[in-house]
Amino acid sequence: MINSFDAYKGLISIVVPVYNAAAFLKETIACVQAQRYSDWELLLVDDCSKDNSCDVILNAAKLDQRVRLIRQEKNQGTAAARNRGILEARGRFLCFLDADDLWETDKLDQELMFLLEKGASFVFTGYEFADENGIGFGRIVHVPQTITYKQALKNTTIFTSTVMIDRSLIPDEDIVMPQIASEDTATWWRILKKHGKGYGLDQNLVKYRRSAATLSSNKAVAVKRIWNLYRRQEGLSLWKSFYCMGFWAVRAVCRRI
Repeated sequence: MINSFDAYKGLISIVVPVYNAAAFLKETIACVQAQRYSDWELLLVDDCSKDNSCDVILNAAKLDQRVRLIRQEKNQGTAAARNRGILEARGRFLCFLDADDLWETDKLDQELMFLLEKGASFVFTGYEFADENGIGFGRIVHVPQTITYKQALKNTTIFTSTVMIDRSLIPDEDIVMPQIASEDTATWWRILKKHGKGYGLDQNLVKYRRSAATLSSNKAVAVKRIWNLYRRQEGLSLWKSFYCMGFWAVRAVCRRI
């Protein structure tokens, strides 16, 4: 059992896509700076925001050299911003954090210890739904101990802001996200399909901030996105797509009640 920071070392690169997120960035940056594990770099990739997101990031970077602003030359969307962050990342370990989500202070150290203890390349954690102010609703999503590609098709429980990847075991070419809707889910499926099962740490270490403006809060859009992943991205048959969609729908509802 690894029980000391001295037992493991390694830079963690944290990639945050940013677009008009100034209202949340101070709090999001602060939750990373509050981490008990301090060997990290925070790569905030601005996708041509029209608000003062860049100013917020630059002010934080002046006080903490671990914080970096990366500017996209043109607006290309979340997948491209994350991919730019992957390209710029220097750490062995890679995490993603959405610009409005929050981490508990022991997220990085608990997840890194878990990854190393399991000898895993891909891990994820539990999380809690929160309101626009970052206050948890008490609805905690529990995750399975392990998940395979076939299981993940029916259970999209892997939330992007909970993921940690060991880049010494999974090459960046398998982490780079496709330019499609639900690009993160498609990426987790690819990783599981090529590299075997992922490991779930069933601890509530992340707050998933949701609002009426959040894309995933639109149920019709969510259904269309997952259906397109089944049919176009994974090439599943019509029957197999309906089969997986049934499980997905039940579990999606259960996560929200």
